[in-house]
Amino acid sequence: MDNYLLLKIAHSLPAILVFVGLLVHVLMLWKAARGGDAAVLQRKLRRTRLISLPLLGVLALSLPVSGWCLVNSAGLPLGQLWLLASSGLYVLLMLFGLLLAGRLAAWQALGATPAPTRLLRFTGVYAGLMVLVLLAILGLMGAKPV
Repeated sequence: MDNYLLLKIAHSLPAILVFVGLLVHVLMLWKAARGGDAAVLQRKLRRTRLISLPLLGVLALSLPVSGWCLVNSAGLPLGQLWLLASSGLYVLLMLFGLLLAGRLAAWQALGATPAPTRLLRFTGVYAGLMVLVLLAILGLMGAKPV
């Protein structure tokens, strides 16, 4: 197998896993919050914060490393517009991820108390912004020159 193809797979797979993982967790928490059972919601919040967010974070942190290796092996300059734009969006993605982690921690700290609508709104906005930024990054990666 060609090294470039192997690097491309090593870069694409975590990107897809982060995107799908984020969507699955947003839907899972939304469904648990709408279900009304506080114990189920707390269990899902705890599992998301202790297992899923760190795993998704490690996958997301692997993307710049594998991306740099991929660009370097292709011989592309780092100053290309699509690469600079996706790097800027990646920084936004990490910022929204940290803000989302903080909102999830605040939500979990409430325990059985119903979450205020402001907290739920901010949590949803951060998750939605992360999905949009990920879609934009994936679009830039797909539209790059060969």
